[in-house]
Amino acid sequence: MVDNEESELEILKKSYKIIQEKYNLPSFEELNENFNIEKAAETETDILIREVRKYVGDKLFNYMRFIEGLLNPVNASMFTLSIVKSLDADDRNKLGDIYKEMMKKEVAFIKIDLEFNEESEANFIKDSWNFWNQIKSDLMGIVNKIDSKWDEEKIEINNKGYFD
Repeated sequence: MVDNEESELEILKKSYKIIQEKYNLPSFEELNENFNIEKAAETETDILIREVRKYVGDKLFNYMRFIEGLLNPVNASMFTLSIVKSLDADDRNKLGDIYKEMMKKEVAFIKIDLEFNEESEANFIKDSWNFWNQIKSDLMGIVNKIDSKWDEEKIEINNKGYFD
């Protein structure tokens, strides 16, 4: 017997295609590669665009929290403190600019969450997609710089214990 039933992922792609065309959104593949929106296939919803917006926002805000820890390392882990030491003023300024824009995105996210509007959801996705493409290379440059310094003296882990 041949199973002709579509997978949840295929149904998601077809449903997304409708809202993509309606609001001129990025392709499913582009958003999925960058924001893992295929997870929305696991959620039963009448409002797919809201689910997609949540996945986009989640990724941005995870990065925002990481950047926040680098810019304000209060009670930070040894890992974070070692990274902070490797950042120069240009890196910190870039991260500060990115952080400010991410905060604006978070406020927009909350506003949309409080009052649903399909067009606002679509605009958030488009704006976030464009923003992500603008900052991705800057973030990659900073992460590559951090990665290249792991073996240098600049990144040190304080091995002293509490009683040392």
